[in-house]
Amino acid sequence: MRVSVITPSFRPGSWLRLCIASVADQGVDVEHIVQDAGSDDGTLDWLRTDARVRVFVEKDAGMYDAINRGLRRATGEILAWLNCDEQYLPGALAAVLERFEREPALDVLFGDIVFVDAQGRYAGHRKVQTPLLCHTWTCHLSTLSCAMFFRRRVIVEYGEWLDPRWRTSGDGEWMVRLLRRRVRMAALGCFTSAFTLTGVNMSRGENARREERALHRSAPLWMQWGKPLWIAHHRLRRWLGGMYRQPPFSFAIYTPASPARRETQHVTRPRFRWRM
Repeated sequence: MRVSVITPSFRPGSWLRLCIASVADQGVDVEHIVQDAGSDDGTLDWLRTDARVRVFVEKDAGMYDAINRGLRRATGEILAWLNCDEQYLPGALAAVLERFEREPALDVLFGDIVFVDAQGRYAGHRKVQTPLLCHTWTCHLSTLSCAMFFRRRVIVEYGEWLDPRWRTSGDGEWMVRLLRRRVRMAALGCFTSAFTLTGVNMSRGENARREERALHRSAPLWMQWGKPLWIAHHRLRRWLGGMYRQPPFSFAIYTPASPARRETQHVTRPRFRWRM
């Protein structure tokens, strides 16, 4: 079974090299498609000759349009997208494939995430449960796209492509559609991905906040009125599910100081809160 990973790219700086390296060493049948919008920062000088990726350079209508373009070109049965400042942890895709092979009815799978700062140092983590419709639609998306994997049938048979009219919160709107359709979801229960807190992440910008408000206002009124209940239920569910507990652990990523070899970090005091 093949995994196809789509990376939307535009002026990614040095982050893209780390992202590509983290996909290339997974040890499974993986196709990595980089969909670049015409970077003029020197990226294309080396990217076009990198044999580890399939590169397509063309103008797009934003990140979600770029992801859709890559998904249309993908040949894998299992699909994912990974932004330039994100990485997969060792063994992540092997664990994902094993779960999908074991559960043929499963449509979407979520992994846990390690957050690192711009130097690659541990900043926090998030353990993920399957999202619920009321909370996702009115509060926030509790999963991250860097640790989300789905079958081809989600877009080909169900027709659930990303909506390119959204600029930064399209994954939240997409998740609402998947939850309303009641696609089969599961949590993997292990760390698969690293998210870099670069200081300029699109998800922290004003446009992201504006789009999140628009998504929340699109929910039925009864659902909006129940927001305090959904928040309380979400936190209780996470507590009962052990999402706030994590023993010491280790992870290995590529860093700006070590772009050719993973650096292993030992986390003696895990924390589920961090500063963006």
